[in-house]
Amino acid sequence: MADRLFIIIPAYNEEANIRQVVADWYPVVEEHGTDSRLVIIDDGSRDATYRILQELAADRPKLTALTKPNEGHGATLLYGYRYALDNGADYVFQTDSDGQTLPSEFEPFWSARDKYDVSIGYRNKRRDGLMRILVTKVLRTVIHVCFKVYVLDANAPYRLMSAQSLRENLRYIPDDFFLANAALAAIYKKRRQKVHFIPISFRPRQGGTNSINIAKIVKVGAQSFRSFIIINNRVESDSPD
Repeated sequence: MADRLFIIIPAYNEEANIRQVVADWYPVVEEHGTDSRLVIIDDGSRDATYRILQELAADRPKLTALTKPNEGHGATLLYGYRYALDNGADYVFQTDSDGQTLPSEFEPFWSARDKYDVSIGYRNKRRDGLMRILVTKVLRTVIHVCFKVYVLDANAPYRLMSAQSLRENLRYIPDDFFLANAALAAIYKKRRQKVHFIPISFRPRQGGTNSINIAKIVKVGAQSFRSFIIINNRVESDSPD
């Protein structure tokens, strides 16, 4: 039986992007396994995002459109990851709904799936502004302080995880944790699992507005510092070392 790929994409107020995002990523699930799925989770959008998703899903059997109350990016990711695991995914890939990533760069991740527990995109060709590049560097430092591990690009929205390793690592993360992907990357490294970084491109947002500003990122980062420490302690308490 072919491996089942679930692509998880959170979406919030993305009516300007969502048609193109589906057009970009739907062919990927068509090409990778009979039972693979593109799962887009509307995080309580105030625009037409979910209505458009329902229209698109009507003639795309591999597209699953979900909606839920607004809880933020991290909680929506965790919701999507658990949905994939509960519905039989063998591998879970995550990207975002702003059109900044390229489906044409997916194949190296899929080809390496048997060799690594997680393959994470490293944004070495970024065009999303100097401040966001700075945020990535600061996050790398915070993770190093809290987890004592080095993660090249912890929060990159381009990663392929085996279902087994994802299921093991999700248990350490609170349900509503905002920086879910960053925490997951740190946990993979902390548990000495097989982590692989692959260079990817990263375009400017393709439409709509960014719901996250720098002030919000700084605030969330400060709040997350304590949570990172708690998560690290949980991982260490389970370690045979």
